Amino acid sequence: MTFVSRLKSTTTAVSRLALGVAMGLGLVVAIAGVPAKALAQAVPAPTAEAPSAAPALRAVPQAQGQGPAMWVIRDADSTIYLFGTVHVLRPTTAWGTARVDAAFDSADEFWMEISNPDDQAALMPIIQQHGLDPANPLSSRLTAEEFAKFDEAAKTLGASGAQLDVFRPWLAALQLSVAPLVKAGYDPQSGVEIVLKARAEAAGKPIKGFETLDQQIRILADMPEDIQLAFLRSTLEDYDEAATMLDGMVSSWSTGDVDALDRVMVEEMKTEMPQVYEALLTRRNQAWAGQIQDLLAGSGTVFIAVGAAHLVGDDSVQSMLEDRGIEVDEAS
Repeated sequence: MTFVSRLKSTTTAVSRLALGVAMGLGLVVAIAGVPAKALAQAVPAPTAEAPSAAPALRAVPQAQGQGPAMWVIRDADSTIYLFGTVHVLRPTTAWGTARVDAAFDSADEFWMEISNPDDQAALMPIIQQHGLDPANPLSSRLTAEEFAKFDEAAKTLGASGAQLDVFRPWLAALQLSVAPLVKAGYDPQSGVEIVLKARAEAAGKPIKGFETLDQQIRILADMPEDIQLAFLRSTLEDYDEAATMLDGMVSSWSTGDVDALDRVMVEEMKTEMPQVYEALLTRRNQAWAGQIQDLLAGSGTVFIAVGAAHLVGDDSVQSMLEDRGIEVDEAS
C-alpha cells in the first residue's frame, strides 16, 4: 500500500499528524498564533503596541508525581538536560516540577527547536515564498465537494474557502489540523517553549535554536504535492478528532509516560505515515544528535526543550546519541 492510499484509508491519520506537529514541530506555535486570513495575505496579524517591558512570566500549575520526563547527559565539564515538550497547551495543564525548575535555573544556555517561534515578522516572508500558490489554487486541485468541505472548515478559522484558496495544501492542512486544538482551549502562548523562553529572557540566558523557521516550514513545504493533498483531504474528513486525541497524549506526557507516547503517537505515525515520520522526526533527530555532541565537547550547562515526539521511540534523540557512544540517563 502506498503512503497516499494508507493516509486516505486511516481514519485517525490526520489526528496522528496533528499530534506529531503539536509534539514534534515548533513551527506550530508560529502558525497557531496567526489568523488564517493574515497568513493568506502574508502580513502580520494586527497587534496592540508592544510593551517595552519583558513579557510577563506565566505561572505553571505543578504536576502531580514526577511530571514530564527529562534526561541528562554529563561529562567532566558539561551537563545537558533534554526535556520533551508540547508546543501548545491549555493554560491549566499541570507540568511544572521542582526538578525541571532546578535544571533550567542551573543552565547557562537555553536551546529550542527554533529560537523565534513567536516572530510573526520573520514568519510572513517565508509563508509568502513557501506557503502560497495563487497560480494553482486549491479549488483547482480539490473536487467541488472537497472544496465545499474546505469552505466550511475555513469558517471555523474566521475565513472562507475563497480567502484561503491561495494556500498550498501543506499550509491548509496544517491550519485545519491546529484549528481544533485552539478551539478546544490549547494556546500557543501556554506551550512549554514560550513559557521557558520568557523565563530565559528574564534571566538573561542566551536562547538558541537547532533550526530556523525556514527550515521547519520546508519540512512540510518540500513534501511531494500528492502527499500534501492527501494530508489535506484526510484533514477535511476527520479534523475534529485531533483535540480529543491530544488530550490523551498530554495526559501521558505530563505524567512522564513515555511508553504511551511512543506506542500511540510515534509508532503509529511510523507505520501509517513513514515519509512524514522520516521528515518530521528521524532526519531531524539525527541532525540534533550531532549538534548536541558538539555542545558536549564544550563546557557548561545547557537546557534543551524540544517536542516530546523527538525523545521517545527507537529513533529518538537519545537513541541516536547512544549510537554515538554518548550515555543518556533519566534525570532524577
